[in-house]
Amino acid sequence: MKKNKKESEDFVFSKKNYQFMLVGIMFIIVGFIIMSGGGSDDPNVFNPEIYNFRRIRLAPTLVLIGFAIQVYAILLKPNKKK
Repeated sequence: MKKNKKESEDFVFSKKNYQFMLVGIMFIIVGFIIMSGGGSDDPNVFNPEIYNFRRIRLAPTLVLIGFAIQVYAILLKPNKKK
């Protein structure tokens, strides 16, 4: 009852899937990095910098694009030539 070596080396995803996943993860990381910061050192002083375009619009959009790329990478059908 020997298993075929080819069967044991098959992966669920192909190299293309992993590349898309890496790109999606990079979008998510960049989005969260851009979203961070903007606080004030003194809790009694309000810093309006927290409501700028970069933190309110750009960063969440990058994170959502990253998640969409992840879904695409998971659903991407590998090109299997048999």
